[in-house]
Amino acid sequence: MPVVVAVDQGTTGTTVLVFDRQGRVVGRAYSEFTQHYPKPGWVEHDVEEIWRVTLRVLRQACRRARVRARDVAALGITNQRETTVLWERRSGRPVHRAIVWQDRRTAALCQELRARGLEDVFRQKTGLVLDPYFSGTKLRWLLEHVPRAAERARAGALAFGTIDTWLMWKLTGGAVHATDPTNASRTLLFDIHAGAWDAALCDLLQVPAAVLPAVKPSSGEFGATEASVLGAPVAIAGVAGDQQAALFGQGCVEPGMAKNTYGTGCFLLMNTGAQPVASRHGLVTTAACDARGGRAYALEGSVFIAGAAIQWLRDGLGLVKKAAESERLARSVDSTLGVYLVPAFVGLGAPHWDAEARGALVGLTRGVTRAHVVRAALESLAFQTRDVADAMAADAGSRLSTLRVDGGAAANDFLMQFQADVLGVPVDRPRVVETTAMGAAFLAGLRVGFWKAQAELERARRIDRRFVPKMKPEARDALYRGWQEAVGRVRSGPGR
Repeated sequence: MPVVVAVDQGTTGTTVLVFDRQGRVVGRAYSEFTQHYPKPGWVEHDVEEIWRVTLRVLRQACRRARVRARDVAALGITNQRETTVLWERRSGRPVHRAIVWQDRRTAALCQELRARGLEDVFRQKTGLVLDPYFSGTKLRWLLEHVPRAAERARAGALAFGTIDTWLMWKLTGGAVHATDPTNASRTLLFDIHAGAWDAALCDLLQVPAAVLPAVKPSSGEFGATEASVLGAPVAIAGVAGDQQAALFGQGCVEPGMAKNTYGTGCFLLMNTGAQPVASRHGLVTTAACDARGGRAYALEGSVFIAGAAIQWLRDGLGLVKKAAESERLARSVDSTLGVYLVPAFVGLGAPHWDAEARGALVGLTRGVTRAHVVRAALESLAFQTRDVADAMAADAGSRLSTLRVDGGAAANDFLMQFQADVLGVPVDRPRVVETTAMGAAFLAGLRVGFWKAQAELERARRIDRRFVPKMKPEARDALYRGWQEAVGRVRSGPGR
């Protein structure tokens, strides 16, 4: 049975899915890996551990699907995007742990660049804001703080990449040092209009061009895995950052179509077609996937803490034993009793961009129980999405008519109904909520002819359930005003 395999390397774990021609998942495997928090606001990953975990679950998924390398038409990769890796070309050893997209250690550098009047320079070329979220300042930190790294980088001895690049390097035995436009567009070093690395931006961040990977189309030829990975070489034919992969996997290939992914963070993207749209309301402009190799763009709002808030309830507070318990607890109470959780554990992302904000539980009274706190945590995902959706409507000139959803927390019926209520629009959930992996598989499969056209992909996408708004507008508005007041309490800057 011919299949396409997708590696979805996320922030807390790696998932591998095996798809048949009908878009059905015929094999899967998943494993978490270690999160490192060396200082407040710092988040790191051991990329050697990520590689070991990825290789293990890749092999597990193929075994469970009962397929061998000869059955795999292509491999697609999707990844946590801004996480930054720097390694030695000769040995393949990382020179430091990866700095994760959530990490805020470069907030002062971003502030310094803004003070020099460089925000507009970066925004006009990259579509991004100057924020520690993006890869460029993380790479600058590594070059400054790892002994001799800057010198060795200039000499061509070191290689930089986001996680897709690192995995391709490992899968191909060091033969491929490449990325795609969606990942490149998250670095603060890539001109999204020219479709190329920008020398002036590299100079501003003191990043030598010698460390940068080649940029190839998202649905393209990235080389082949070593035979030792699955028993024979397999073509790597699709690569995209996780949110753009989900946008493609959800079929949002026409301007105005939007999706929201509920993962570690929340990511709302709207396809804007072949022309980039500059945001005036705190969003970023980013590259999107085009299966034909052309230019495609999206508006994006990134929420840093979403599913991670539920993990915190489980691992940090012990309020739930499993994330799935959160739905039952949330339904056990009629409201939060006025409690709001603002999960600004690593600052606030879009549309606020406040790196110094910190999380808070607001509105606590004696009657509040763990069920109310759990409900407030789930509601915070929907409220943060509303923040981004309102900004997106202002930029696009029209509000969303429907929201397509995916990601792990999209399986939570309470959350999806509350999301529809807070937005006032229907929410569509697909049968396969892992549309990030599906997008990577579609990009790879289209490249090798496993699927011939978008029409085939549309048949592979199926809606599981549509959630229709039930809340009265006045109730919705009152709840949202309470949320805005809670956010105002944690803001650190002039926007308080």
